Amino acid sequence: MLWRDGQILAGTEAPLDHADRGLTLGDGLFDTALALNGRVAFEDAHVARLVASAEVLGIPADAGAIRSAMRALAGRGERLALRTTLTRGAGPRGLKPPEDPRPTLFATASPSGRAIAFAPLRLRPTAIARNDTSPAARLKALGYLDAVIAAGEAARDGFDEALFRNTKGLVACAGTGNLFCVADEGTLLTPPLTDGVLPGIVRAQVLALAPAHGLAVAERSLTPDDVRRARAVFVTNSLRLLAPVTALGETTYDSAGHAAFALLREALRAAVAESCGVTPEEVA
Repeated sequence: MLWRDGQILAGTEAPLDHADRGLTLGDGLFDTALALNGRVAFEDAHVARLVASAEVLGIPADAGAIRSAMRALAGRGERLALRTTLTRGAGPRGLKPPEDPRPTLFATASPSGRAIAFAPLRLRPTAIARNDTSPAARLKALGYLDAVIAAGEAARDGFDEALFRNTKGLVACAGTGNLFCVADEGTLLTPPLTDGVLPGIVRAQVLALAPAHGLAVAERSLTPDDVRRARAVFVTNSLRLLAPVTALGETTYDSAGHAAFALLREALRAAVAESCGVTPEEVA
């Protein structure tokens, strides 16, 4: 399904100006959210992040229109993955942004399988570096080619996702999610945003929920050895929620068997359920 200009279309095709900078330059942003029974999980956070990111880029963003698009699509199924895309719109040839941008906003919805939530992942380290010096590393920008290439490499080697380091060799994130690991002393660690990390919606939930459930949590730069020595490793995103990592290259983990996973899984199930007005059992 496609939302465009206040209308919902059954397919995903609609006219698009071929001079749109989102198409020609990747000049835009997107957001991915989970919708259950007509409501968007953590809706306010998704809208706020997209609007704040657009402000960084100087793209006008209408929070009301974004919310309307998400809600219109959310009501079309029991469990949906929503993708909301905002571009700077069409512009003259060249890189310089137009002085009076006319943004393009559209959103799509597709079924999201329940089985993906809390399902295990195998990660493959990639040699492609996450550019922590770029503002785009902290935005959900349209240019995802590095992640696309790394995902192809991972799949060819029998893995589910790629793990990125930044230009300093520090661990940054997975291709489509934030990384957490449990250190020897039991602290839940995740790289800081300054290491080239996207401020994930579920990442923020975990940082907020962990202390309330007896888990010490800290944002700290991580080396590859830190992650290899971890007791457990998790990847978070809006559809997977909290994915226990079973392997990072040749290193294996029993992440799903760690006590932190059970605590965070139940806390996230409850948070999503409350946000969407459903029971925890309907989340996963």
